[in-house]
Amino acid sequence: MIDLNKILSKLKPLSTQINNDLCFSKPEFDSRKVKKDDIFFAIKGSLNDGHGFIEKAISNGANVIVCEEFPKELNSSISYIKVSSSSEALGIIASEYYDNPSNKIKLIGITGTNGKTTIATSLYNLSKFLGYKAGLISTIRILIDEENIDATHTTPDQITINNYLNKMSEKGCEYCFMEVSSHSTVQNRIFGLNFYGGVFTNITHDHLDFHKTFAEYIKAKQKFFDLLPKSAYSLTNDDDKNGKIIVQNTKARKFSYSLNSISNYKAKIIESHFDSTLLNIQQHEIWTSFVGRFNAYNLLAVYGTAILSGMKEEDILTGLSILQPVEGRFETLKSASGISAIVDYAHTPDAVKNVLSTIADILNKRGQIITVIGAGGDRDTSKRPEMAKIAVEMSDKVILTSDNPRTEDPEKILEDMQKGVDVANKRKTLKITDRTEAIRTACMMAKPGDVILVAGKGHEKYQEINGVRHHFDDKEILLETFKEIN
Repeated sequence: MIDLNKILSKLKPLSTQINNDLCFSKPEFDSRKVKKDDIFFAIKGSLNDGHGFIEKAISNGANVIVCEEFPKELNSSISYIKVSSSSEALGIIASEYYDNPSNKIKLIGITGTNGKTTIATSLYNLSKFLGYKAGLISTIRILIDEENIDATHTTPDQITINNYLNKMSEKGCEYCFMEVSSHSTVQNRIFGLNFYGGVFTNITHDHLDFHKTFAEYIKAKQKFFDLLPKSAYSLTNDDDKNGKIIVQNTKARKFSYSLNSISNYKAKIIESHFDSTLLNIQQHEIWTSFVGRFNAYNLLAVYGTAILSGMKEEDILTGLSILQPVEGRFETLKSASGISAIVDYAHTPDAVKNVLSTIADILNKRGQIITVIGAGGDRDTSKRPEMAKIAVEMSDKVILTSDNPRTEDPEKILEDMQKGVDVANKRKTLKITDRTEAIRTACMMAKPGDVILVAGKGHEKYQEINGVRHHFDDKEILLETFKEIN
């Protein structure tokens, strides 16, 4: 049992109604998971308000309720604590419950629209290569040293994060690299954590279904840096016009990286190929398996983060030359006949533009670009026409198809995308709703020397339709089709 009396002041309660000894077994914010003597946090979410489940939590055994509004009727055997933010309070108590594990490990958060997964995963892989024990909390997976756990959210909830960090600490991990989503900062999922450093990649059009305006989206990213302590460092992309804005209020030490601007860490692309890039990083040349300008930024962020986190430059450069790209991020496949296919997670206008620019630069008009692209359902609808517009303008042929329609009608999603295709580009655009058929058609259309981009799902091994996840793997379909046509 945890004695809440010892840490109650950290919650900065607005009001209390104490009816028991304030000892609790564990924290919970889901009333269905509450058991005897748990402390329940009533959190106002985007879909549900936890205040409506207080009675359910009590009936399941909760003896302490943390809320932003007291219920109309108070139970005489239950203690109630009123706070300004239940989600912030949960972050504090979750950290305390696990004995503040973020104080025992170098926790580094990576935020931005694109590049988070590549940077976080590459930092984990680099650390392991250099002999450090490390953890990873990412969109693709959770890694506690060598233990692999499937991820369900880019950034988990407060209790889950602290649980993972505690396990990492117990296993002797020195580092944890964590993707920090804009949703998580707004919902206070990272509140109460002690970050050793924070990295900003870039910010472009995304998640406006949740944040409503681009200004609010920037504000959400900025909040992460506002929470960093003086002891932490911030590392930002100075080539992004919002890079300096993001860290303008941070108390952390400021560092920057760039390809074009004056910054602490600089890089230059010397040669580009579909399977490798020659980079100059801080006047050191290295060959890397990562491809594209966007990956030059990602690797530079990895380099800067590793330096700031105490790793040796010589070891870092050796590691960067050995690291392999993250699954589903500009992952290149080849057919026996000489057709190239690239599977990429690009699901924002800027990411699509970056990938297609990279393909065009390397291909140098020696073949056609055939793009297979869709857009996710129940997400930001305003980016759909923009993604299609970029795809048709930068490709020789485009097949618009289904992504993860979720609960939306896939035909409606494709109609939204088609609004971005002007009359002149309609002749080179096909609509094939079935994603398998779309990928197979692209393979049949391609000739030796052509490049097929299959964008949007990347590493995902499923397609979500009407709330059900069905097995689906872009790479699997490409390889099967290549076998058939060769």
